[in-house]
Amino acid sequence: MKKVLDLSIIIPVLNEANGIEALLSHLLKNLQNPDSCEIIIVDGGSTDQTPQLVQGFCETHPSKNIRTINSAKGRAVQMNVGAKASSSDLLYFLHADSFPPKHFDQFIKQQVALGNPAGCFRLQFDSNHWWLRIAGWFTKYNWKACRGGDQSLFINKVLFDSFGGYNEAYKIYEDNVLICDLYKAGHFVVIPEAITTSARLYRKKGIGRLQFHFWVIHFKKKFGASPESLYKYYQKNISGVS
Repeated sequence: MKKVLDLSIIIPVLNEANGIEALLSHLLKNLQNPDSCEIIIVDGGSTDQTPQLVQGFCETHPSKNIRTINSAKGRAVQMNVGAKASSSDLLYFLHADSFPPKHFDQFIKQQVALGNPAGCFRLQFDSNHWWLRIAGWFTKYNWKACRGGDQSLFINKVLFDSFGGYNEAYKIYEDNVLICDLYKAGHFVVIPEAITTSARLYRKKGIGRLQFHFWVIHFKKKFGASPESLYKYYQKNISGVS
């Protein structure tokens, strides 16, 4: 008889060899009920050691429900593929550099039991920089402007499917597009516990510079920029690809 799972944790990855083992260890350590959850790694074509490291981790933890599936590159595409492959009615989308709080699965299930079909955790960065501390502090408020993919997203699978999943036209900003739709429908809650995310991109690009470009992307989207336009701006000013 197939076991009914409470939660499907879906993690899109691309060249995350430096941190994927630490994330998987963190998840197993901080799940309250690991046997009732599955972890689905969706690889978008990694060219580093990510697939081998995940395979090795699975071999050393054979009793845990962890698997890897392959997908075309693109976080929206990868997350949709993971959702289709999931075995639970409750989905939890997690970035590979974000580490949820202890017993995060129970916090999520408690919110669903209260009638909240979608939401996220508040955010803190792995940095003491004053700006990043302020940015994290504001995420405790249930305001759409304070949301982002690094805060992770839990969502009832039926509700996720009703929105058509993530919009694959967006190579960036896909999290915000879905979250905006959820806010419009009145389906969103912020769990007060904090998820810790990496400030690696801020450290690499510079906090002020990167934050400025994120704001530009946000306002470009607000005023009608196309998915292609947003991605071109991101390539030019953040990813360094012209």
